[in-house]
Amino acid sequence: MAAPDPQVAPPAAAAPRDKGRTPSRVRTLGALVIVAGAILIVLGGVTWFLVRSELSDEQITVSDDASFLEGRHVDDPLSAYFEAHAIKAQALAATEGTTYAELPLDDPARQTVVIASFLRATLFTSLVAFGVSALSVGLGIVLILIGFSLRMIGRDQAATLRPALEPRV
Repeated sequence: MAAPDPQVAPPAAAAPRDKGRTPSRVRTLGALVIVAGAILIVLGGVTWFLVRSELSDEQITVSDDASFLEGRHVDDPLSAYFEAHAIKAQALAATEGTTYAELPLDDPARQTVVIASFLRATLFTSLVAFGVSALSVGLGIVLILIGFSLRMIGRDQAATLRPALEPRV
């Protein structure tokens, strides 16, 4: 087998070209992650305000016997939560502490408990929607930070590889 000729350049010329594309790919990925984060923030904000608007349109006020926020207009997660608990307390008071499953089938209080359960479920659904929209905004912020970090990493890689890509004299 013949020894490699020291005058012939090794086929390493292709490697810097491939490495040269890596920073641009990292920067492109960073830009895509930033865009995804921005979309999540916008969608989360729209969802939050849509749920708030719909809940506010119902003109619900936190009951006077609630443990917190009594008399406040229900249009946010906290007021919805405390009104749901007030409804539960009122339903239990109407049935003397008996739940729906424990009431006899012919008890007229069953209808009151059914309505209370429906109202509570509706309020808790709005809580879930508020939570998901807040999660979306938070995740969007994290994605934007990750995207900017990726773009900086790509820029730093490009600066490191630039001397390797320049022709040798």
